[in-house]
Amino acid sequence: MSGLVLLKSIIFYLEVTKIVNRNISQMDKRLEELPKLAEGVKKENKKYFANLKKRTPKNLDYVMQDIHEKEFAKTDCLTCGNCCKTTSPIFTERDTDRISKHLKMKVVDFKNQYLESDKDDFMVLKTAPCSFFDEKDNTCFIYDVRPKACSEYPHTNRKKFIQITDLTISNTEVCPATFNIVEALKKHFPFEPNKKIRR
Repeated sequence: MSGLVLLKSIIFYLEVTKIVNRNISQMDKRLEELPKLAEGVKKENKKYFANLKKRTPKNLDYVMQDIHEKEFAKTDCLTCGNCCKTTSPIFTERDTDRISKHLKMKVVDFKNQYLESDKDDFMVLKTAPCSFFDEKDNTCFIYDVRPKACSEYPHTNRKKFIQITDLTISNTEVCPATFNIVEALKKHFPFEPNKKIRR
């Protein structure tokens, strides 16, 4: 490798590192502000979704999928990782079987080591951040076999979205992308008292 090519490679690496660090810094600031922002619109969101449930647009799921895709085209979860740092997914029996097999553990040992029942009797992690989360780079040690709840998070592109509006409001406190998606949805289907939502 010539000196010029090596120099260009080093400059490129430094530029990429600078961009990544800037994005992480911006995300850290956003995560710091997020709980206050989400709390500030919580009542508005509850009222909005209550009205949306009364008059659900026929194309809501398609609109949500489009908004979701646009948001995640510009959102890099690896600069955030807040869901893995602060909350636990629900582990189904299929999840525990699959992950135990991947870790070469007995299911009972996996459950005893990592999981507990929550107040609703769902199996969740004993600790936060997630036991399988690498805080150095926001990656997951079991990404290929992660729980279904993780692979579908934040659930804003799922079918029958109207059924999970309470969960979505909760997720706006954790996930900046979810906050943005809800705000985009409110612009797409604006609600005004005594005025029909356009379908």
